[in-house]
Amino acid sequence: MNGSRRERLLGYTLLVVGALLALYPFASIVVLALTPKGERSGGVSLPSSITLANFATAWTRGGFGQALWSSLVVAVAVVVGASLVSLLAAYAFTTMRFPAKSLLLAVLLVGLIMPYEGIIVPLYYLLDGMGLLNTYWALILPQIATSVSLGVLWMRTAFAAVPPSLAEAASIDGANRWSTLWRVYLPISLPAIGTLGTLLFLYTWNEFLMALVLVPQNPAVQTAPLALSFFAGSTRNFDPAVTAAAAVTVALPIVAVYVVLQRRFISGITAGAVKE
Repeated sequence: MNGSRRERLLGYTLLVVGALLALYPFASIVVLALTPKGERSGGVSLPSSITLANFATAWTRGGFGQALWSSLVVAVAVVVGASLVSLLAAYAFTTMRFPAKSLLLAVLLVGLIMPYEGIIVPLYYLLDGMGLLNTYWALILPQIATSVSLGVLWMRTAFAAVPPSLAEAASIDGANRWSTLWRVYLPISLPAIGTLGTLLFLYTWNEFLMALVLVPQNPAVQTAPLALSFFAGSTRNFDPAVTAAAAVTVALPIVAVYVVLQRRFISGITAGAVKE
């Protein structure tokens, strides 16, 4: 019993230390963003007073209202598009037989490990030839395509956990393939779908390279990470506290999304998809 308590105490201690190490950079940025201009110092030291003036300055100079809207448009479009394609493809891979099925799964695995750096240059010329550079489509379509590999493999695993007897019962009752998908597979797999949507939203919101290469000349469609990069790199905006406020502004929506959806996110990863 004593050994079990010591192990538990050690585990909690390691978790607390890890959490403090992970939160320290974010806490230091938040404190810097809230510190008045005359009280700035190194490290995380609480100021005698706090101010929101740095956030107002960053918001005005950086145009983050439009950037946050662009990120939201792109993220929602990618989540909806990639999830829909992934659901249909995963359902086909799980329940149907067709030629080259194993080969297509292998191709999906290649797409899962292919780095963006390996496709960004040909992707640039492809979208340039289609006249889509510096538009929302330049961000939405490639990110849907690059997210499908993860989505299909994720949902195929979830659908494979659905008892075949449920699909057979639905077929006996006269349900076609579409009805079986919408009335049997999707309700059972909602935790996995929610987790997939959360992952895709996080990845899309934080995507920087594609935005930097594909939409650098149109401020109306630049996403929040790209706007933050341009803002931080501007010499006229070189103010550490204002830059920290801009970074907090960009990170705050994604932190809020995770806090709201964390229970569903964790349950979708750790819990089974089958409901008894």
